[in-house]
Amino acid sequence: MHAGMYTWTDPALGVSPTDFEATGVDGETVGLRWFTKDGAVSEAAVVYLHGGGVIVGSIDDSAFRIAEYVRSTGVAVLAVEYRLAPEHPHPTPVEDCFAGLSWLVEHASELGADSARVAVMGESAGGGLAAGVALLARERGVALARQILVHPMLDDRTTAPDPELVPFGVWNYDMNFTGWNALLGDAVGTDAVPPSAAPARASELSGLAPAYIEVGELDIFRDEDMEYARRLAAAGVSVEFHVHPGCPHAFDGAAPDADVVARAMADRTRVLARL
Repeated sequence: MHAGMYTWTDPALGVSPTDFEATGVDGETVGLRWFTKDGAVSEAAVVYLHGGGVIVGSIDDSAFRIAEYVRSTGVAVLAVEYRLAPEHPHPTPVEDCFAGLSWLVEHASELGADSARVAVMGESAGGGLAAGVALLARERGVALARQILVHPMLDDRTTAPDPELVPFGVWNYDMNFTGWNALLGDAVGTDAVPPSAAPARASELSGLAPAYIEVGELDIFRDEDMEYARRLAAAGVSVEFHVHPGCPHAFDGAAPDADVVARAMADRTRVLARL
């Protein structure tokens, strides 16, 4: 099933949304959307964070993808409409996402979910935010079952172009600097950047939720994601890590019918279904 065949609200998907609100760390409202499979009961739940370099994107932009995850796994998803940089620099985006996690844990029983089976998932910038939320959850004593990081944006220091990757820059080095600079301002690339903003900077990774990480071989995030996976494993965190050969950033959206996309989606849905 592809986005060209259905809108995410098509009854054929069998997925229904409900809108809620959380309160951000600054007292402002954070929009939430709860996606459930019609007729299904899901004790597991996922906080989903969309991509877009922390400067663009919305729940609506990702709604079809979210609905497909829900339809294929039966697992409920809470999407967070986190506020975007540069109007809302760090820590607002990651704190909005953590507010979504906290809201879900607090309301799990009334939603029919088990607070011990809550994961966080994100793609691209959302993957970096998901990793940041996992760090905050550890620090703040919030249980997290898993972190699912799809080609995550983890390191503000990824600025020196790799000539082997430049021709395949769907998300290129200039875009990367633009996103990080919007989020961090003059702090970008300096030691003042905290791990909750750029998780690759975390010095201590032990005690984090088990991780699923994937990235394309031709993605400029490849090396930072590989290193993060290695360091998680070295810290005793269970890690499943995939590098998809010949694939640039966001390859699943560029070639939805490719065999490698089918394999990647099968891996993601398998991890979600086992929560």
